[in-house]
Amino acid sequence: MQSSWRPDAIDTKVPSVARMYDYFLGGDDNYQSDRDACEELLKQVPSTKTLAVNNRRFLRRVVRMLAADYGIRQFIDHGSGLPTQDNVHQVAQSVDPESRVVYVDNDPIVLAHGRALLDENDRTTVIQADMRDTDGIFGHEETQRLIDFSRPVAALFVSVMHCIPDEDDPAGLVRRVAERLAPGSFLVVCQLVSDRPEIRKFVTEYMAQATDNHWGRVREEHEVAAYLDGMEILEPGLVEVSTWRPDNDLAPVQQTDEWIEWGGVARIP
Repeated sequence: MQSSWRPDAIDTKVPSVARMYDYFLGGDDNYQSDRDACEELLKQVPSTKTLAVNNRRFLRRVVRMLAADYGIRQFIDHGSGLPTQDNVHQVAQSVDPESRVVYVDNDPIVLAHGRALLDENDRTTVIQADMRDTDGIFGHEETQRLIDFSRPVAALFVSVMHCIPDEDDPAGLVRRVAERLAPGSFLVVCQLVSDRPEIRKFVTEYMAQATDNHWGRVREEHEVAAYLDGMEILEPGLVEVSTWRPDNDLAPVQQTDEWIEWGGVARIP
């Protein structure tokens, strides 16, 4: 498949959620605009860096559990962000080298870096697409090459649903994906939530302005729970993600609560 990426496709003056996340994780695939936006955010919401690190650990635990305990060998990672350590394919393929992963992101720098990293891994691909375009993602030639939709798939929406505005119906997006997956598939969903109205208002408005409206909304827990209505939620339920099946009693937990990543894992009956 030909890459549509080109250097002038990246606007380095407008912060990107993917590159901001990379900065919080200690990566170097970011620009000054991303770093400035992160530092300003930290002034108001100082737990953000810890939250990003804990969220990444949650992703690793979920993928390992699905691969090792439930035999899942196919993953679609919506809004995957920039490659970092212990990516989905690395965790899944450490359980079974035949595991297949489709990364989806609309940031052109993700496409460029992802394809360079995955160039020699024919069981993994990255496609540039809007995660709201379920038809386009599922019908993409690379998705069709790697994913057998007659068998269970894990669809990941990890720390991305807050990028979907209300008018694009985030709950409907999750349902559309669920309807296309075989019984026994899984949905992994978490997003930024806060029970403090002033935090929800500040972060939502700040990120919308900083990212040129590539943002949705910080929500409340009951709104995220509605994404998974009617599905079987795996224990321990929907929780702050650092408390979701921690590796041990010494695993780091979120220390402050101005906002949190909240979600869990659901099985499609």
